[in-house]
Amino acid sequence: MADSDSSDRGGNDGGTTIHITALDGIVNVNSLFTLAAFVGLAWNPYDGSSTLSSPSCAAGVRAESDLVTFHVLAFACFLFSSLIALCLKQAIRTVHRPARGTRAARINGAALRAGILVCASGSVFAFGFLMLALVNVVQVRLGRIGCDGAGSLGAIVPLVTLVPAGLVIYAGTVIYAFLRW
Repeated sequence: MADSDSSDRGGNDGGTTIHITALDGIVNVNSLFTLAAFVGLAWNPYDGSSTLSSPSCAAGVRAESDLVTFHVLAFACFLFSSLIALCLKQAIRTVHRPARGTRAARINGAALRAGILVCASGSVFAFGFLMLALVNVVQVRLGRIGCDGAGSLGAIVPLVTLVPAGLVIYAGTVIYAFLRW
């Protein structure tokens, strides 16, 4: 990963410290949501007493199956993203030891940028799958969307507007940092 032309931007001003902090943030957030996906997998959607809808509006086997599938996919993507971030941190800290008295390491900027982009992509996909799993949780608990009441729709509309808005802001920030660094 060492590259004679690419060191941290700005000399020894802590450029890699910023990257390690960013990677720590990815791992911490992914850990929380990995736990959420894991807890979601522990919930039994086939338990008939857990629904609040009338039998005519029950979500059905397809929504219950999709619920489990999307939780597994979210779990896998969060775990993938966290593992890549941990690998990048380890590479920064061990492969390229900083000079004595400094905290910045000489790193290959292109490899670091690509790794952070892969981490961010994994997180974005994981959030998308988790959102789809939550849509299915709402349908299993409150009934199908558009069936006899606004309970499901009232719960799903904020979910499918706020989560994608947050993902667009996150992706935009990552792309901006990717292009500017």
